[in-house]
Amino acid sequence: MNTHVQETKKPIRVWVDGCFDMMHYGHANALRQAKEMGDVLVVGVHSDEAITRNKGPPVMYENERYAAVAACKWVDEVVPDAPYNTTVEILREYNIDFCVHGDDITTMADGTDCYQAVKDAGLYRECKRTQGVSTTELVGRMLLMTRDHHKRRMSAGASSLSSFHSEDLGSFSAGKRRTTVSHFLPTSKRIVQFSEGREPLETDKVVYVDGTFDLFHVGHIEFLKRAKALGDFLVVGVHDDQTVNAIKGANHPLMNLHERALSVLACRYVDEVIIGAPYSVTEDVLNKEYKVQIVAHGNTPSEPELDGSDPYELPKQRGLYVEIENPNSTITTQGIIDRIIENRFVYEERQRRKNAKAVLEAEQEAAEKEKKTEA
Repeated sequence: MNTHVQETKKPIRVWVDGCFDMMHYGHANALRQAKEMGDVLVVGVHSDEAITRNKGPPVMYENERYAAVAACKWVDEVVPDAPYNTTVEILREYNIDFCVHGDDITTMADGTDCYQAVKDAGLYRECKRTQGVSTTELVGRMLLMTRDHHKRRMSAGASSLSSFHSEDLGSFSAGKRRTTVSHFLPTSKRIVQFSEGREPLETDKVVYVDGTFDLFHVGHIEFLKRAKALGDFLVVGVHDDQTVNAIKGANHPLMNLHERALSVLACRYVDEVIIGAPYSVTEDVLNKEYKVQIVAHGNTPSEPELDGSDPYELPKQRGLYVEIENPNSTITTQGIIDRIIENRFVYEERQRRKNAKAVLEAEQEAAEKEKKTEA
């Protein structure tokens, strides 16, 4: 008789920390990569006060940022009010094996490396930074919306963000991370990495919701949580850029279709995403891929189709339509844009500070590479 008892392997606990302001797919991708390095992902989120002191005021309040991180499907634990300067002590306190950060330098207000102590202790690992998106980038896109001379200049079939004139983009640059027209195109590999790959069981009740999900925020998260609670498998339709712009006008959407779809896919309540779903719920949406039993929408009026029809007419006729009580949270995409507009000068100064800091970080990065080459 074999009396050997197999020793239980201790789970590897990984730490990531950051501001996670306006949580986007770049943040989510960093968390995904960090989770792959271990078993339990613990995420420290900095307070409003710490962020303001080191890099200027955040757009989202700390409670909103804590909730956004907690809703990411790769996150196991959230530590609120984590120190801006990552210490060996904080890692020991939470029984962490090592911390992970992107392959870009992050500095304190005084220019020192936030991760120097944990690097010296051999507790630091790097993941690949997602190119083309950052909070600075998104704030820059919103600041462009506040310019009186920047009106909609749409040509037929053009992406809404493509209407930015190149000369308008320079003022809100951050070093090499300049505010640019968004032409983000994910590879199939990235979409697979963000996907669950789970199919609904025969007995699962499939719920469908749709929307723009621009600047994915805690209002969206709470809505999706409530929608998921109506059934077992949640399918989310994300409308394409041309549709959103035709319905909402101006410079909407601020994030392009694939940016928005990846943000939705990273949410723990979502099982599947239809990328470029039609604005009106069609027969194909209801029956082609999944047998949809509930179509849910918030209890606020939806914009009609371009021909004036109700986009939820078909599910209403079939008795599939359910209204969800909107969250008490007043946060909306327009509300986030309004925060930027109301505090435009504060955020313009923040962008300038970020620009100066990015130049310094780029110089430090170049110096480090030179040292490695010499070694």
